[in-house]
Amino acid sequence: MKSGFGIFLAAFIALGGSWCGFVLAPVHQLGGAQETTVLNSTDIYPLPRSGEGGLGLQVYRANGCAACHTEQVRQTGVACSVVLADPGKNPVAVTNLISSLVLTNLTREDAAKVAGKITAAGGKPEIRLGATGPDIARGWATRQSVAEDYLYDLPVQLGNLRAGPDLANVGVRDPDLNWQLTHLYAPSAITKGSAMPPFRYLFELHKIGQVPSPDALRFPGDFALPPGYEVVPKAEARQLAAYLLSLRASVPLYSAPISP
Repeated sequence: MKSGFGIFLAAFIALGGSWCGFVLAPVHQLGGAQETTVLNSTDIYPLPRSGEGGLGLQVYRANGCAACHTEQVRQTGVACSVVLADPGKNPVAVTNLISSLVLTNLTREDAAKVAGKITAAGGKPEIRLGATGPDIARGWATRQSVAEDYLYDLPVQLGNLRAGPDLANVGVRDPDLNWQLTHLYAPSAITKGSAMPPFRYLFELHKIGQVPSPDALRFPGDFALPPGYEVVPKAEARQLAAYLLSLRASVPLYSAPISP
């Protein structure tokens, strides 16, 4: 009896501690999160999504997109780079000096030394801060993902598998609406050999009427439709594309600073 109570008490403490760590602590830490301002600016971030973008989050969820894509850019560190803002009155000497210096992937101390040499030569340098890491090197974003990026997401679609690229900043990487819609209808038309399944049930294929639809997709030569037919996105396709275009986690924040 005594041992049974001890086991129960130990299990209760373990489960209660886990609940506090995984549920209560994050709610206490992030439950009151609010909009913030862009670093060195008065712009507010993030802004609420448009009606189509908000509905598109649910289309994204319903179609299981988070099973193959993440929305969380990882960052392993930061590095400084030095750029020349003004060559000054002796541009030849400054240019020759710069050609002999390492200007990227520097520590703060090394960047300050390089900037001091350029200043001594008469130039005007600037030190810029940048994020580093495999996700950054792939061009998926310019900084790590932070809590503010998900303020208007319910549910948050972090994902845990990258069968496809991370989408946290896809609205900046691929900002063209027709590109996004074409990619949803025929991924291989955009990316050769793509493993992404086509979402053609989000579109309508029909004969062209007296006047072609202004919303009809445009395909490259090898993927051209049969003569007299056109593909038009349904409301769900436009909502999903609007959501993808709204994913723009790129601005510098106090919690994730980068040089614009």
